[in-house]
Amino acid sequence: MLTIRDLTVRLGGRTILDGASASLPPGSRVGLIGRNGAGKSTLMKALIGEIEPDGGDISKPQRARLGYIAQEAPDGAITPLEAVLAADVERLDLLARAEDCADPEQLGDIYDRLLAIDAYTAPTRAAVILTGLGFDEEMQARPLSSFSGGWKMRVALGSLLFSQPEILLLDEPSNHLDLEATLWLENFLKSYPATLLVISHERDLLNNVVDHILHLQGGKLTLYAGGYDSFERQRAERATQLAAAKAAQDAQRARLQDYVARNSARASTAKQAQSRAKMLDKMQPITALIEDPSLSFDFPDPAELRPPLITLDMASVGYADKPILKRLMLRIDPDDRIALLGRNGNGKTTLARLLAAQLASMDGSMAASGQMKVGYFTQYQVEELAGGDTPLEHMTRVMKDRTPGAVRAQLGRFGFSGPRATQAVEKLSGGERARLALALITYEAPHLLILDEPTNHLDVDTREALVQALNAYTGAVILISHDRHMVELTADRLVLVDNGTARDYDGSMEDYIDFVLGRNQPKDASGSKGARKGGKAAVAERDEARQLRSNVTAAESAMAKLQQDCAALDAALADPASATGWMARMSAAELAKRRARVAAQLESAEAEWLAASEELEALG
Repeated sequence: MLTIRDLTVRLGGRTILDGASASLPPGSRVGLIGRNGAGKSTLMKALIGEIEPDGGDISKPQRARLGYIAQEAPDGAITPLEAVLAADVERLDLLARAEDCADPEQLGDIYDRLLAIDAYTAPTRAAVILTGLGFDEEMQARPLSSFSGGWKMRVALGSLLFSQPEILLLDEPSNHLDLEATLWLENFLKSYPATLLVISHERDLLNNVVDHILHLQGGKLTLYAGGYDSFERQRAERATQLAAAKAAQDAQRARLQDYVARNSARASTAKQAQSRAKMLDKMQPITALIEDPSLSFDFPDPAELRPPLITLDMASVGYADKPILKRLMLRIDPDDRIALLGRNGNGKTTLARLLAAQLASMDGSMAASGQMKVGYFTQYQVEELAGGDTPLEHMTRVMKDRTPGAVRAQLGRFGFSGPRATQAVEKLSGGERARLALALITYEAPHLLILDEPTNHLDVDTREALVQALNAYTGAVILISHDRHMVELTADRLVLVDNGTARDYDGSMEDYIDFVLGRNQPKDASGSKGARKGGKAAVAERDEARQLRSNVTAAESAMAKLQQDCAALDAALADPASATGWMARMSAAELAKRRARVAAQLESAEAEWLAASEELEALG
């Protein structure tokens, strides 16, 4: 059991955690939630010992390993597969000791432990994790130095998952993932065999994976049983109870104050008035749960334009004369709500930049309304905000021809009113910076909003506010997001970007999730499992084939190593005088025992190879 007792943490003179306490049941999967800036990451850092608490303590089972993603992403000449395999420190240590061990009995113990931790299937397991996180076979063999920071963080996540700590800590693990990898991660975490504590703002993950919600508010922790929807119901009930209790207390307080005011001056009732005044002093005020006024998104509605806004006719787009997407045939109307689907790297952002006129069409044509205004949001805009400036200074620069009142009004639409407008950006949370970036791109009331991963660093409540604002907005929306709750509630048209082009996806979001996870796939005429027609089939078959090829390659590597071991042991048994290294120090009985172990491992590896090969062959 992971137990947090009266934990207090102060940073920069501010109390972040104030006597927080909670006990997480063994093997539980817990979602840690709270508003941006509530102290969730601070609690994680205290758990791993990166922050020394000012009070209280944290206890966990003896020898239980705590796993947490390092702040520094892996880098260098090693490959993603090598980096993930290196996370199993015990396996590497055992393999190194086996090479140098001279004691036959100790060597037998080493091999027994290697069998117990399933060491020989490690390459297969590592490849499966990397495949799920979006690395195909070619990417798994490339040096880490060739990847962007986001992909390196995926490797760090894969390494942590592969190491299987007894207590797994994850801080917003889906921030660097696309929808497809997020779905895979969710499935992986559902069956995680040990304790999980995850900071997440993904409503679906919090409903489908966790069995407890740990809510951090006002420096205190409260543990709720169930997923996020259950937590919301319990919180609503608690808010209702608190509101009723506060109303009753306010009425009682008013009666007491009235009695004291009327009777303090009269000698006959002065004692009773004094007694009631003491009751007032001792009365602990009940604070009702209130809505945060900063939870605000209000997109200005654009002027009307005749459809279509944009038409693509066999258009191509890419970089440096190299097209990424071709044969684009799309029409966007003023009332469209479109979600772009597809794995990272397939061209979703490239298509978004074409529609935002940041890239020109290389071929074909793109026609856009001359009066159309576009608001384009990316995470780069959030990261590039000047930290020393205030929201008011940022907004004044872009609205230089507007009155101070108009500038303040636009900031107020996004929750920056009063002193919030004059606070330095560097002191704002990630979610507050995202709101500021949205305010900056929408001051002209754009006809088309293009949002590329707008929910990164937004807490659950703020995401819900964004959903409501998008649904109230009268312009067109193009959304790229791994938050399927947002996609399901805001998009009524899905476009799949894959295989070098973009096409309308004729199914629902639920259909797409089933398709990505390989569920409910139709069967072809031969009765074997087949993919759907069109672009969906290509994506499904390619993803499945990629994972199967990784499994086959890993099994072949394991088989080759085990076959070498078998040959060496056979030679040593046939001619003990020819044995070298650790085999020369083993008796014939020990060699035979070791030969039986290796043969069993080889049989298991061959079975895995055969199963994966047959599936790959059946896939065609």
